[in-house]
Amino acid sequence: MKFSPFAIAGIAAASLVLSGCATMSDTQRTTATGAGIGAVVGAIAGDGKGAAIGATLGGLGGYVWSQRMERQRAEVENAMANTGVVVTQTEDNRLKLDIPSDISFDTNRADIKAQFAPLLDQFAYSLRNNPNTDVYIIGHTDSTGNDGINNPLSQRRADSTRQYLVSQGVAPQRIQTAGRGSYEPVATNNTPEGRSRNRRVEIFVGERQQGGQ
Repeated sequence: MKFSPFAIAGIAAASLVLSGCATMSDTQRTTATGAGIGAVVGAIAGDGKGAAIGATLGGLGGYVWSQRMERQRAEVENAMANTGVVVTQTEDNRLKLDIPSDISFDTNRADIKAQFAPLLDQFAYSLRNNPNTDVYIIGHTDSTGNDGINNPLSQRRADSTRQYLVSQGVAPQRIQTAGRGSYEPVATNNTPEGRSRNRRVEIFVGERQQGGQ
């Protein structure tokens, strides 16, 4: 890839931001890292304006990976052990749960399966213990059928998950949902195994930076 002079300048600026992280607090380091990554992304867009905007967005938008989030990750990993749910930390410091269809929803249904409910019970408990977090639930389908079926089905699955968490005492204003239909596959739709992987629900939990931390 060939970078413009503006891009090179933006990347250099981002490097300076990131190089100072060693002397910062955790919150300052997270903000600076976000600004640096944003500057690089903006710089790759090809002009100085893009680099500046990227740095600003990166600095404004971050989540922090606090001790509370680390405890929540450990709690959720322990609760989801041997269930098929994959628990990871995302690059933007959110906790991600990737929940496969074989434990969450039956084919063409949006009702919470019996084996999914106890997992959501424990997840809701962890959310109640860490109330300063945002929750984002995304439903997905495989490519079988058409958008008229898949898009609302994926939304209903996300909404059902949200409603269950709310019934377990999680404040509804903390939870947003979206349905992505079949547009974001993680495997091929040409095999039964791949389609099963694509029928899933993803839950993201992020703790926003708080003033004075």
